[in-house]
Amino acid sequence: MKILVTGGAGFIGSAVVRLAVSRGHEVVNLDALTYAACLDNVACVANSPRYQFAHVDIRDRAALDACFTKHRPDAVLHLAAESHVDRSIDGPADFIDTNITGTFNMLEAARKFWMGAGKPQSFRFHHISTDEVFGSLPIDPAVQFTEDTAYDPHSPYSASKAASDHLVRAWHETYGLPVILTNCSNNYGPFQFPEKLVPVVILNALAGKPLPIYGDGSNIRDWLYVEDHADALLLVVEKGDVGRSYNIGGESERTNLELVQTLCAILDSRHPKASGSYAGQITFVTDRPGHDARYAIAPDRIRQELGWQPSVTLEEGLEKTVEWYLSNAPWWRKLQDRKGVGTRLGIDA
Repeated sequence: MKILVTGGAGFIGSAVVRLAVSRGHEVVNLDALTYAACLDNVACVANSPRYQFAHVDIRDRAALDACFTKHRPDAVLHLAAESHVDRSIDGPADFIDTNITGTFNMLEAARKFWMGAGKPQSFRFHHISTDEVFGSLPIDPAVQFTEDTAYDPHSPYSASKAASDHLVRAWHETYGLPVILTNCSNNYGPFQFPEKLVPVVILNALAGKPLPIYGDGSNIRDWLYVEDHADALLLVVEKGDVGRSYNIGGESERTNLELVQTLCAILDSRHPKASGSYAGQITFVTDRPGHDARYAIAPDRIRQELGWQPSVTLEEGLEKTVEWYLSNAPWWRKLQDRKGVGTRLGIDA
């Protein structure tokens, strides 16, 4: 299969690229190389005859048309997006332009290509989204997001992703474009840009800086190891039903405080301080505006219909992640000077 991956130099996209190439797929990595992208993320496959890079912005419709014409993919995995909630609070325009208008451009470019190719039934447009489109859940383990949960986004980021989801469904219903959607829980793992919670905690801990936790740390997230997510995405694009959506979760709910305490314990074991625990660096900071209380995914559909489930527990995945950051300082040191890294964003709402 020849797969066009948008955002393939980003965190989740690069995990998909690496895995797809390793499994024998041809991959075209389409990326604009904005602030969170890094081609080092795919360096291990860059010389493969099955890999090609296209420096294209999804906001550029003409460039997208040319890319489809040149590469003629069998499937699209659309991951390119602005994804940081705090940045969306400070600058929502980029999220509207990329996540909504960019997805519209992708849908139209894919539709034009698909129609020109005779509407092949095997073609797939797989749109990757987030559980944040569903809003917030009560603190009740019996209540989880399903594929039928009503949308209720609370941030500019989640609203932009909800809008893009609706566009994808509309292009299927109106034009017959063969689409599949997935909504995932919070990802973590190797190559995550150092503005998200897990890498911020690891790198701040190593630097002796405060480990910031929003509010009282009681907000709950379901955590998904990025390489498990990539495996699920490839399975869905290969075997998922057209027009269907699949929720992908890690089955690992933790409060933010519990997550940070677990990371501190792993660091205490793998890279101990001269004295004391990294947990002593935990600092509670002003909460994010509109901070959702809880996310949790019910993974029944993808488990029952496609046979997928996570391969690692949260603790196993976090140990792998800590080891990766400890062993790859040259990668993350180069990114720490990029705009916004190490700065608290999203508090001026």
